[in-house]
Amino acid sequence: MQSSKGRPRGVGAGRESTVERLDGHAPDPAEEAVRPRYDDPWYDALASGWGESEGAGAPAPSTVPPARGAGEGGVAAAEVYLEVQRSAAFQEVRRRYRGFVVPAFAAFFAWYVGYVVAATTVPELMARPVAGAVNVALVAGLGQFLTTFLLTWAYARHARLRRDRAALELRWDTQELTRGVSGGAS
Repeated sequence: MQSSKGRPRGVGAGRESTVERLDGHAPDPAEEAVRPRYDDPWYDALASGWGESEGAGAPAPSTVPPARGAGEGGVAAAEVYLEVQRSAAFQEVRRRYRGFVVPAFAAFFAWYVGYVVAATTVPELMARPVAGAVNVALVAGLGQFLTTFLLTWAYARHARLRRDRAALELRWDTQELTRGVSGGAS
């Protein structure tokens, strides 16, 4: 297959070839030093099953390869994650998350649906002027934006104050447990 410059693909024996300068000058050595190198042999390889046609000559993979470390401790690592999921600390983090998200979603969704229903069923109320050319619909529409930003701020604050530290400790403990199961290689 030919590239757009007329050179055959694959030039460079596995490494990315240098880019030709359009102005005809050689690249600066300092510029060459900071240019990223693509020595990764999988850099332009397709993911499994992507772009492969059935019966194109390449054998289709028959099984999914085992997870990293599955031979010596993969089952035990899965048990660690299930144990963490059943733990009181994990359930507390989930309870705090749901305790904020469910009521916040319900309130915001009711406010949004109320705005849409009012705009379609009571246009005379929405057209009532508040100050000059500003009417109730404009104030309520801007209120939608304001409540979106306030809800985002409140969620970030709640997560920072009530969940992030517990979740980070849980993650650290999980990493330590899986590292111990897989023999130090994670």
